[in-house]
Amino acid sequence: MSTLIAPVEERHNSGIGILLLSQLILIFLDTSAKWMSTQGIPTGEIVFIRYAVHVALILAIVWPLRGRALFSTANWKLEVLRGICLLATTGGNFLAMRYLPLTITGALIFTSPLMVCALSGPLLGETIGWRRWLAILAGFIGILIIVRPGTEAFQPASLLGLAAAFFVALFSIITRKLAGVDTAMTQQFYAGAVALVIVTPVAFTGWTWPSDGITWLAFFGAGTVGMTGHVLISVAHRFAPPSTLAPFNYLTLLYLALVSWIVFSQPPDAWFFLGAGIIILSGLYIWLRERALNKRTTSVDEAILD
Repeated sequence: MSTLIAPVEERHNSGIGILLLSQLILIFLDTSAKWMSTQGIPTGEIVFIRYAVHVALILAIVWPLRGRALFSTANWKLEVLRGICLLATTGGNFLAMRYLPLTITGALIFTSPLMVCALSGPLLGETIGWRRWLAILAGFIGILIIVRPGTEAFQPASLLGLAAAFFVALFSIITRKLAGVDTAMTQQFYAGAVALVIVTPVAFTGWTWPSDGITWLAFFGAGTVGMTGHVLISVAHRFAPPSTLAPFNYLTLLYLALVSWIVFSQPPDAWFFLGAGIIILSGLYIWLRERALNKRTTSVDEAILD
């Protein structure tokens, strides 16, 4: 079984490329969830079908090939915790979508790179200097600009989006810890299965079937692209750490802005562009700082070897 588990590799460019592909695929997940919400389908049902299809596909496609190895994990506690984080992320984000445009929920989710950086110290043992702490603070100022607490524009659902972002950060860090420990498909099985078990008791309250072809496509497509996108994310984390990958998620904000405008007639406003710009610059600064520190460490190690 151990031969099926690919080891962690430092191939950052490959990890970044795979992550960008996963984010492009996952745009359909957010779009489907938002569409189903507008058609009156309850959030619990949307979360349920997202993970029911996810788990069904893994069992149908991977189980016959892997057998019992699919369920074999070297750290079941982390797998369960990862699944809980994914469910909290999905539930919070999907519920926030009922009340907020995709541009806002997307911007809130993309505070997760800042949270990853902040959490990398206590959870991964990385040193976070004062420059990166200032970048994290600037990023959260960007969020305040977007959600504008204390004004009529503020929606309490924004807090759900921030909570979802926090669990995205935890999910990313746990994924890195599991890289090289369990296979990507084992990780995806447990993530989906844990979420499915927890959400099932509330999923059938007020169950509503789709009423048209587009909603049926969203109904079954959400789980398919969700599984595919998250498999790619697991692979990406095998090649690069969260602090390297996280800033490259920002391209998704452009996709979300276009979808929000074209599909849902909710164009981004000037506050979104200002706040999102600050968040993106903060994340990119953190990434550049990480690169500079990594190069400095590599140079010192090479000098010692010489």
